[in-house]
Amino acid sequence: MTSNAESGSASGNRPVGTSGPTPSLWLHLLKRSSLAAAAGLLLCAIPAVLLNGASGAVSAALGGLLVMLFFGISLLVGHFVGRRNPSGAIGAFVATYFVKVVGFAVILFALGAPEWLHGRWFLIGAVVAVVLWQAAEIHGFSKARLQIYNDPGEKGASDA
Repeated sequence: MTSNAESGSASGNRPVGTSGPTPSLWLHLLKRSSLAAAAGLLLCAIPAVLLNGASGAVSAALGGLLVMLFFGISLLVGHFVGRRNPSGAIGAFVATYFVKVVGFAVILFALGAPEWLHGRWFLIGAVVAVVLWQAAEIHGFSKARLQIYNDPGEKGASDA
C-alpha cells in the first residue's frame, strides 16, 4: 500500500517530543472549575438582582459559594493526599466526603436561614455552580495526561 502524503519538513519550529503527566492535576481542576462556577454565578446574579434586588444576588452567590467550597475541599484533599500517598487518596476522599456532608448539615441546620435569604435564588445559584463545576471538572479530566506506564529507559522499566 502506498501513501499520497509527501514527506516534508516537520510542522512547527521545535521537534515533537513526548508529553508527560499533567503537573498538579487537582489544583488545575480546582482553578478551572472555580472559574467556570464563578462565571456562572455572575451571570446568575443579573436576573437575581433585577427580580429580587441585592438580596437575590447575594443569595445566589452564597448558594454557589457553598457548592464551590464543598467541591473545592475534595480537590485540595486530592492534591495533598494524592501527592504523598496516591493509593490512599480514595480513602481520604471517602472520609472527607463524610465529614463534609455531616459538617455542612450541622452548620446549616444550626445557623438556619437568615430572613433576607431568597431560597429560590440560593437553590438556583447552587444548581448553576454544580452543573458548571462538574462540566469543567469532566472537561479537565478529559484533557489530563495521566501517565500509566513508565517511559522507556526509566529505571525499573521492563524490556519486553
